[in-house]
Amino acid sequence: MKKDRLATIWREWVKPLLVVGFVLGTLRSAVADWNDVPTGSMRPTILEGDRVFVNKLAYDLKVPFTLLRVREWRDPARGEVVVFFSPHDGKRLVKRVIGTPGDRVEMRDRMLYVNGAVAHQEPVDVASFDLALPRSVVAATEVIGGHRHPVFGNLDRPSMTSFEAVVVPPGSYLVMGDNRDNSFDSRFFGFVSRDAIVGQATAVAMSVDWDHFRPRWNRFFTRLP
Repeated sequence: MKKDRLATIWREWVKPLLVVGFVLGTLRSAVADWNDVPTGSMRPTILEGDRVFVNKLAYDLKVPFTLLRVREWRDPARGEVVVFFSPHDGKRLVKRVIGTPGDRVEMRDRMLYVNGAVAHQEPVDVASFDLALPRSVVAATEVIGGHRHPVFGNLDRPSMTSFEAVVVPPGSYLVMGDNRDNSFDSRFFGFVSRDAIVGQATAVAMSVDWDHFRPRWNRFFTRLP
């Protein structure tokens, strides 16, 4: 009697749940996933508490639960937001691609130069972002690879605002956060290997303001610039 009950539980509950879990895990591993963002390194494009949608088929098809590529369609493009494993500590990070293989990238007083051309910036009123920010924060709209996106800087806490020209090696990428003075990125940990890139972050799926414990409805299902 007890064995029959256990067999029924296995057949009608445990086994179906395992199958569903395996299918969902496979889809998250190889097709689509989400990434929770706990820091402000991509402000104002991505805020703390955002959950971003990650398209894992944007660049290639991988063997589920591995980084082994079965088929490759294209490489990450300049200006796209990608999710990758940090070469510093292996954690998953979200940053913007600034330099692709062969690009010559440098930064002079917060202005980016890619292959000798300046990344155009236009000043923006910080108040337009509806965020509680100190007076020292400055904002601009920047264009990288045809992607028009906002960037932040902090005049009171400057990070690495300039660096000498570097050439991105084959199979590697230079990435940076949009919150330039509050981002641990390629300026500090170096280039990111193509094999370490998980996929492209394309949208904010949902967002929660944890300081006030309330959803940010206006950010649900919004595309990333």
